[in-house]
Parts: sequence; structure tokens; C-alpha cells
Amino acid sequence: MRYIILAILCTISLSASAQWWRGDFKKHVRYPQVAHVKDGSLKKFLANKPAFYNPKKLALPVIPRSQFNLEINERIVMRAAQHHMRFREYALASYKFSELAQIYVSENRLSEAKWYYLQSNYISKQQNDHQHTINNLVSLAMVKADLGDITQAQQDLTEARDLALSTGRAQDVKLIDGKIKFVQSNKTWLPKSELRYADAAEITAKSK
Repeated sequence: MRYIILAILCTISLSASAQWWRGDFKKHVRYPQVAHVKDGSLKKFLANKPAFYNPKKLALPVIPRSQFNLEINERIVMRAAQHHMRFREYALASYKFSELAQIYVSENRLSEAKWYYLQSNYISKQQNDHQHTINNLVSLAMVKADLGDITQAQQDLTEARDLALSTGRAQDVKLIDGKIKFVQSNKTWLPKSELRYADAAEITAKSK
């Protein structure tokens, strides 16, 4: 009895489902899809809408250079370099040493700048960072020239030129050639008389 009722229900449901028994499976005409209407009203509205501000006209604030700013920057870079050396991130430490040397050059503390350029150059050579090594050698040569050591300055520039030439850096070769001519044309280069060293600065501060 159960199966008879199930058969009757299936027959009723099939007869009521879209009249499948007609067998009307012919292909109907497919009309082309309606093209999307391109409405540029929003773009025109945004283009004609006046801007509240123009970011290009906003100038970044220029912080005046002072001894306090240099000392703060020196501490920040020094801590970053110590952090990278502690965790053996030597490549990053090399760049921080160069940045620290640039700060000392701006303060005319050339002996300290020379030492940090040497450290950075030593690490960059071990890391095979040729571009950074070239930059370090050029900067180191100019510091040595300011200190009056023209011979070593020319040696550093020659080493930087050979490295740039071997690695296919034509732009760096051109730049180094200009530095070499500049150093050679100033054979009577006098060392800077007012050199600031860390020890001398501390003694002066204590005496005050």
C-alpha cells in the first residue's frame, strides 16, 4: 500500500511539472544581449567638482638645522646600528654606519666619519654589496682628502672606479672620474684646521 501511494504522488508531481511530457525541446531564438549603457555623468561631476585642497601646494615643513637636531639624529642612528649588529643584520648595519658617518661629516668631525666609513666599507665588501662599497669608497676618499691624505684618497677612488668598471656601472665610473680630476687638480689641498673630535668636544664641554 505504501508503494502504491508513493507511485501515485510521483505521477501527480510529474504531470504538474512544466508539462515535460510534450517533448517540446526545439531550439528557441536567442536574442543578443542588451548592451550596457555607458554613463559618464559621475566622472563629469567629479571632474567639474572643485577640490577642497590641492596636495601639490602643500609644502613639507622644513626643520632648521641645529646642534640639538644633529645630536638627536646621531643617537637614533647609533642605536639602530647597534641593534642591527646585535642581531647580526650586518647589511643594515653597514648602511647605518654610512649614515652615521654622513652626520659626522656635516658636523666636521672627520676622524669619526672616516672610522665609520671604514667599518661600513668592510661590511659591504663582505656582503658583496658593490653599489654601497663604491659609495663608501668615494665618500671615504673625500674625507681623507679633507684630512690632507691625498694619496690614500686617490687609492680609494681608483679602487671604486675599478669596482664600478668590473660590475658595469658606467654612471658611477663617470662620477668617479670627476672626483679623481677634482682631487688631482687640488694637489695643494690643505687639511681643515678646525676639526672636531669626540674627545675634544667632551673636554670643551667639561671645561665650560
